[in-house]
Amino acid sequence: MIVARDLSVEGVFAGVSFTAGPGTLTVVAGPAGSGRTSLLLTLAGRMRPDRGTLRVHGHTRPRAIRRVAALALLDGVTDLDRSLTVREHLRERRRGPYGAALKRAGLDTGEATLVRELDRERQVRLGVAMALLDDPAVIVADNVDLGLPPDRQRALWTLLGGLGRTVVASCVLPPARYDQMVEL
Repeated sequence: MIVARDLSVEGVFAGVSFTAGPGTLTVVAGPAGSGRTSLLLTLAGRMRPDRGTLRVHGHTRPRAIRRVAALALLDGVTDLDRSLTVREHLRERRRGPYGAALKRAGLDTGEATLVRELDRERQVRLGVAMALLDDPAVIVADNVDLGLPPDRQRALWTLLGGLGRTVVASCVLPPARYDQMVEL
């Protein structure tokens, strides 16, 4: 669960308030430069707000929030190394089994596939699989609609909405289905 009240980062976003229950999909919609990525980083305990309060899965301190919130794919923050394979990315995050995370994320490519061979949708799915390895209560994902046709966007939104976690994901144009929307 996420409870944000009047969250602000000066010069980036201001006065964001919402509550997201367990298993819900919250969409953060707005144009490029509106503060979407910074809001996601704040919700995941990676940026401190200048004002307001934040409680994520019962935690208020950034370090504790980081333990329960995982970053999927955030452009400029969790960029994938195009020269590594899917397997190498997953092994950097966890030694041991990761097949269930790949299946849950719906990544239908071989583990030996280089990231540079993945289209945007599969890159997002790999980011989700990597986030799932941490068994988080909260997952944040950025730019879900970036460069994808409407049918592939819908597929990703369906995936994110069905993870059984509290998911906060950003986009320019919101999907048809979500539990709540924060407009920036």
